[in-house]
Amino acid sequence: MKTIPTLIRLALCAGVTATLAGCLTSTPHWDANFGDAVNQLKEMQVLNPQASANTDPVSGIDGPAAAAAQKSYAKSFTAPTPPTNMFTIGVGSSSSY
Repeated sequence: MKTIPTLIRLALCAGVTATLAGCLTSTPHWDANFGDAVNQLKEMQVLNPQASANTDPVSGIDGPAAAAAQKSYAKSFTAPTPPTNMFTIGVGSSSSY
């Protein structure tokens, strides 16, 4: 009747093996490269990485025009234009009530 001590020994070995396997780290290579894909994608989306070092002013638009464009842009969110009624497109503007 050596089967019961053998089964106990087998169960004990399996339990110890499962316990030690939980302490094993299997991802040292993955952990070393964690976040590299995100950083690479961020770098690929930047048009000019040295833009902050450029001290030349922006050319092509003067100050008042830029301020007016900015105000118009901000106003478009606070008071958007009302949508047009699609049933009145192409209909004359005469009112015949």
